[in-house]
Amino acid sequence: MKTFKLHLIRHGMTAGNLQGLYIGSGTDLPLCDEGRAQLADLKDRFAYPQVDTVFSSPPAACGGNRQHPVPRSCPPVYGARSAGGRIFGKFEGRPVKDLVHDEDFEKVDQPPGSGYLPEGAEPTEQFHARCADSLMKLFEYMIRMDVTEAACVTHGGVIMSMLSQRAVPTRRPEQWMADPGCGYTVQTDVQLWMRDKLVEAIDIVPFGYADTLQGQAEAEENENYE
Repeated sequence: MKTFKLHLIRHGMTAGNLQGLYIGSGTDLPLCDEGRAQLADLKDRFAYPQVDTVFSSPPAACGGNRQHPVPRSCPPVYGARSAGGRIFGKFEGRPVKDLVHDEDFEKVDQPPGSGYLPEGAEPTEQFHARCADSLMKLFEYMIRMDVTEAACVTHGGVIMSMLSQRAVPTRRPEQWMADPGCGYTVQTDVQLWMRDKLVEAIDIVPFGYADTLQGQAEAEENENYE
C-alpha cells in the first residue's frame, strides 16, 4: 500500500530560547547566531531528509531563515499556515524564571472547565484542536497532490501536540519533545488517514541522531549506577 511520509522538524534556537523567555506565536524571532551554528553542526554530523516540498509555520525561525538544513519550498497550504505556536497572551515574551512565581501562570493548562484564560491567550483546547487539524491537513495536501515525502518546520510545542493526539505509538506530549533542529518522521496511508485520522511514528530526524540520544542515556545510566 502506498504511504505518505512527513518529517516534522522543530525550528532552530532563537535569542528568546537562549534567554529563557516564554515564546509563542505572538513573538516573531529569527534564528540567532547560536541557532544557525547548531543547525550547521547537526547537518555536518547527521543526515537530513532530502525532499522537494517543505511546509513551514509563518514565524521567521521556521520559514524565514534559508540556512535550515532541509531544502525550502513552501506551498500555500492551510495546515502549514495554521501550525503556528500557541498564543500566550500576557505571558508572551516574559522570562520563565519570573513566571513560575506568578499565581496566574500556575493556573495555565488547568483541567478544562477551570474557567481561567490569560488575557489575549489562545484556549488550550483550541490550540490542540488546531494542531491535530493541521497535521491532517498537511497529509490531505500530500495525498491529493501525490507528494509521497515532505518536511514541515514548525514549533516544538506544535509537534508535541500533533503527535500526542494523532500518532502511534501513543505517548504523552512531553514524550514527543524534540531538540532544536530535530524532530520525528511520521507516515500514513489513505486508509489509515481516512478511517482513523492517525499517523505512525517511524524515525527520529536527523537520521542517526537517535543513536546519540541512546548513547547519552546509557552513559547517564552507568554514571548513576556507579
